[in-house]
Amino acid sequence: MGGALTGRRPCVFLRPRPGAFARGRTTPVGASSQAVHGFAVPAELAAMDRALELARLGPAHGPNPRVGCVLLDADGRTVAEGWHEGAGTLHAEAAAVAAARASGTPTHGTTAVVTLEPCNHTGRTPPCADLLLDAGVDRVVYGLADPNPRAAGGASRLREAGVDVVGGVRQEAAAELLRVWAGAVRAGRPWVTLKLATSLDGRVAAADGSSRWITSEQARAHAHRLRAEVGAIAIGTGTALTDDPALTARTPDGRPAAHQPVRVVVGLRDLPATGRLQGPGGELVHVRSHDPAEVVAVLAEREVRHLLVEGGPTLAAAFLRAGLVDEVVAYLAPVLLGAGPSAVADLGITVVDQALRLRPRSVEQVGPDVVVVAELAAGGEPPLPAPGSPTTVEGPGSGPAREEH
Repeated sequence: MGGALTGRRPCVFLRPRPGAFARGRTTPVGASSQAVHGFAVPAELAAMDRALELARLGPAHGPNPRVGCVLLDADGRTVAEGWHEGAGTLHAEAAAVAAARASGTPTHGTTAVVTLEPCNHTGRTPPCADLLLDAGVDRVVYGLADPNPRAAGGASRLREAGVDVVGGVRQEAAAELLRVWAGAVRAGRPWVTLKLATSLDGRVAAADGSSRWITSEQARAHAHRLRAEVGAIAIGTGTALTDDPALTARTPDGRPAAHQPVRVVVGLRDLPATGRLQGPGGELVHVRSHDPAEVVAVLAEREVRHLLVEGGPTLAAAFLRAGLVDEVVAYLAPVLLGAGPSAVADLGITVVDQALRLRPRSVEQVGPDVVVVAELAAGGEPPLPAPGSPTTVEGPGSGPAREEH
């Protein structure tokens, strides 16, 4: 089931003032006496803010987007709420309608405020556009147009049936909430986050190979929260054989997180039957290939939307050179080592002008360390391999990849 709440929140329509509305797309259908055609009024803006809060209650991982929905009556009061709890459960709109009906509240003539355009396809559940029509909803206000071509078209379906539709309300906030999911859907492959944990001079281990611990306990806990939000984690066979990692997501007290991502090992060499990867955790998938494009294709078939690449340096370089990294999450510890393996292997870059430029999204201090999140700059092209540079994702002697096991 999707998440659902009922009740009447103290939210009422006010007489509009100039500039008090959020402009959205319009339809030729007249709106109710309380609503304004082509605009979201204050009560709907407040409801959208609430719907965004509800959407965040859903899982960040999984094939489906996080969506929230609020149903308003003709006076602008909330009659029911819902959110999507993951693939196979009710969509947010269906959860809100079900909550209203469970409380005996009629849905005819209501306004549905939803963070994502209602879907118009049959997948694990029926189309939400048809559900809203069956519920007698008169007006739909949504945040982000659905980027999935298989599911898009709900707004048009509703308009054709005579429902007043306003889109693009709180669009930036809705787009930020669904940044990773929407990016994966548009690309037709998982969104790829490259995670690095290094000293200030870019080392992932000391000269003797030791890496526990470069970053702090607080940074490692932060990294485990990131693991719990992704659909899959990837390492190379060199890392798997050298470090024997478990690749699990754990809570700060060391217990397994509720969600365990798929564990992906990339490379041709066999994995030991007694390694920690064979123990408790997410499903183990061995992609016997040196091609990052094949890795993301395998995961796309499994509907994985978010891949976390954790190492080693050769795997990181292979994904970067293939142009398949969307963002980097770098944990930087105030430590200097002076020697040891670097976080990224040879990219084939010989001059500064060829450098891969990233666009910082956030910088956060976590304990004594700093976490930098940066996206690859739009239009950036991966460099061509230099002669003699590594072309495989992992190989013998690649060294330790990470310090998070």
